[in-house]
Amino acid sequence: MPAKSRLGQNFLRDQSAIARIGAALGDVSRQNVIEIGPGEGAITRALTERACHVTAIEVDHELAIALRAYLPSEKLTVIEQDVLQFNFADAAAQAGHKLPVVGNLPYYITSPILLRLAKNHASLDRAVLMVQREVADRVVAEPGSRDYGLLSVTVQMYGPVERLFTLPPGAFSPPPEVHSTVFRWRFAPRFAELGVNEMSFIQFAKQIFAQKRKTLANNLRAAGLEAAAVQAALAETGISPQARAESLELDKLAALHAHLENKKAAAL
Repeated sequence: MPAKSRLGQNFLRDQSAIARIGAALGDVSRQNVIEIGPGEGAITRALTERACHVTAIEVDHELAIALRAYLPSEKLTVIEQDVLQFNFADAAAQAGHKLPVVGNLPYYITSPILLRLAKNHASLDRAVLMVQREVADRVVAEPGSRDYGLLSVTVQMYGPVERLFTLPPGAFSPPPEVHSTVFRWRFAPRFAELGVNEMSFIQFAKQIFAQKRKTLANNLRAAGLEAAAVQAALAETGISPQARAESLELDKLAALHAHLENKKAAAL
């Protein structure tokens, strides 16, 4: 079936990569695996051989029909739905366990899917995801690197990530114009550990990375904080007034946010 460019369809053909993705997921013999965007079913087939059950979420009506015909199995359920609307909590409750997730993510909605998974972290155990290499670079980036930014901080606050391997365009049909990277994400949120509220910290991260060329202090002032309060918070958390958000590790960012929130609460 021809790929639809409007849906970002690039079907994986590399059998070695398919095997490595399955292996990266670990033992799923007693688990229901959620697959995002099964496409023509290359990864799906491998998953049905390893998992207790596979729930494949496919937005393309024609592909959903073809997948049911291609892999008629009691171990496979194909749900024709946009993954951004999928109810992970219900699926986890029905499975009786936190869910492992696999996906060759469409490039044009990669970030929304990652944020959707983060939002549903309580229902998820781990994910093995294929994304555009440049996106993976941002996801796994360390503080001080060029790629470290809002996406890095957001994803890593929900659990550790590790790059697994990268594939050339020729591993897909049709070949995309970019390389693709597979990474593993283990859901273990750090908000409680670092003493910050989930929603308020994410909003804080958006503020401090609003303009990457600006210093942390300038971004906070642009977000409406008083200069004196910002200066005091930086001093008390041991952060240079000239520091940029991209230079700081998660614990430092969390400490700064917690300090600002405590000062705000004390002033009420």
